[in-house]
Amino acid sequence: MPDTPSRIHPPATQAPSAAPRTRLVLRRPDPAAKAPSTARPAQARAPAARPPAAADGRMRLNKRMADLGLCSRREADDWIAQGWVRVNGQVAVMGLQVGPQDRIEVDRAAQGRQSQQVTILLHKPMGYVSGQAEDGHTPAVALVNARSHWQGDASRMRFAPAQLKGLAPCGRLDIDSVGLLVLTQDGRVARQLIGEDSAVDKEYLVRVQYGERTQDVRAVFPADRLALLCHGLLLDGQPLKPAQVDWQNPEQLRFVLREGKKRQIRRMCELVGLKVVGLKRIRIGRVLLGNLPVGQWRYLAPGERF
Repeated sequence: MPDTPSRIHPPATQAPSAAPRTRLVLRRPDPAAKAPSTARPAQARAPAARPPAAADGRMRLNKRMADLGLCSRREADDWIAQGWVRVNGQVAVMGLQVGPQDRIEVDRAAQGRQSQQVTILLHKPMGYVSGQAEDGHTPAVALVNARSHWQGDASRMRFAPAQLKGLAPCGRLDIDSVGLLVLTQDGRVARQLIGEDSAVDKEYLVRVQYGERTQDVRAVFPADRLALLCHGLLLDGQPLKPAQVDWQNPEQLRFVLREGKKRQIRRMCELVGLKVVGLKRIRIGRVLLGNLPVGQWRYLAPGERF
């Protein structure tokens, strides 16, 4: 019998270089600033599809703030509604169009709220869904509580029930897969990991069988099919981005992907005649699963970056 996913052993992984960070321009809160009367709560509806930028580079303020890395578009709408955003010294209104030359200022009250948001790294076990409860299965966020907080967490942060509010998964991890799952309150993190322009890669260890062959699969699996896993497959009629796929041992492949379609690795393997018998995510960007026990979680530390 093949090993279960929790017994897949990760290799040493090199972390990519750090990306530059965008500076915030901050103002002290202005008690006299009023929220525009047309403002609606940011959580009332999901953000719309991105509108195209105008030919002169002008775009909606919330999109510009998200592109600058200040916050998510939903957060930007909330800050604008609170009167925490100024453009060229004037309190901004919802839907304002701005250009590259406009100066955007954010009150420190927004930074204070943002600093309280948490990002959690969970070692998801089998049997949990990454998103909302479905078909009677428990969502992975149910594992985030004081009892399951890893004692080896070096962040020194303490769990509080308020940290569950708005805590959402960044990407998929199938019910029958295990490994690193990120949940966050921070729209900047969500955008970095699952935004349409995300460049963060994810690494997986995948145990496979080929037909009835469960041992030394590498010896019989055709090299041209391995090449197809790296580049050349279609899912849902769309070509997949190039991937890194290589043998980790005779029964285990290592996948490094820069996209996350539903059940992508399992479906890729099916297209070349492989059956996945164990799948474990061990890295997202520069953040490793490491020694985090199954079913436990830790905080993303203040100086830790994907």
